Amino acid sequence: MINFVGRRKWYFLISGIIILIGIVFLIPVGPFGLAWGIEFTSGSMMTLSFEQEVEQAELQEEMATVGHSEAIIQGTGEGTFIVRTGKLAEEVKDPETGEMMTEEESIRRALEERFGPVEILSSYDISPSMARGIASKAALAVAVAAVGILLYVTWAFRRLMRSLRFGVCAIVALVHDVLIVLGIYAFLGFFFLMEIDVMFIAGVLTVIGYSVNDTIVVFDRIRENVAKSPGGALETTINNSIMETLGRSLSTSLTTLFVLLALFLFGGVTIHNFVLVLLVGVITGTYSSICIASQLLIVWENKKFRRLFSWVRPRRVPVRGG
Repeated sequence: MINFVGRRKWYFLISGIIILIGIVFLIPVGPFGLAWGIEFTSGSMMTLSFEQEVEQAELQEEMATVGHSEAIIQGTGEGTFIVRTGKLAEEVKDPETGEMMTEEESIRRALEERFGPVEILSSYDISPSMARGIASKAALAVAVAAVGILLYVTWAFRRLMRSLRFGVCAIVALVHDVLIVLGIYAFLGFFFLMEIDVMFIAGVLTVIGYSVNDTIVVFDRIRENVAKSPGGALETTINNSIMETLGRSLSTSLTTLFVLLALFLFGGVTIHNFVLVLLVGVITGTYSSICIASQLLIVWENKKFRRLFSWVRPRRVPVRGG
């Protein structure tokens, strides 16, 4: 029997340290802060394919030569590069011929002169107004998901007194997971230029669902054990509930991680952000359901100095005489 409950202070300390480090990287001061993709900042993105081998550093140097030193370049490992820049002009003049062309075409010609034949496989622009709309809708989606989860968990445990506590603890565990994911991405953005894009938001919403699902599995077992022994000690019941669900949680998480790891290693670069968020989220979601959400129930009740389990006893239904 593993004493999970007895080590809760260590879990809170470990999570606190990780989140604190993440917050340091999240503060938008100097080079710190999240690296926002063009979906949120506006700009242009091109996927370039070269016939001959091109080094990323050389491509970065040439992009600076054509006036885009801010360009973020990511190699796909398949001979192509994804290039993100500020918003490209719709029309520019060639300094040599005086010909009018799009800035995209001007960049393509400049790259072709240095590296040989180059093809623009895809390109698109996002305006500032569109970027603001995407950012606000992404924030709204996360907020709606959190409120919906709080209401659902409270309703699901409505037969237990003070069921709102289950919902609040699930939301705190959810925020814990999201903060860790954001902190890790801020860290990766600082060292490896990992950007926040729409796929990242989709990954965060998926992580929210996974995290809450894992938490509800443990909470549901707590509810069952409360019904079996309503007068038992809170710490013992929660620890037993964690042990009874531990095998299922770990087996589900490990099989999911194996699939995600295969996708990350062998999938295309376009899904790397999404898969990486899920990899981090599955690990933190499993951890938080066992070591954060369940432990918060104990801390909350003990601080109220009330009899343990008084708030999770099944309500008595009066029996009518007849």
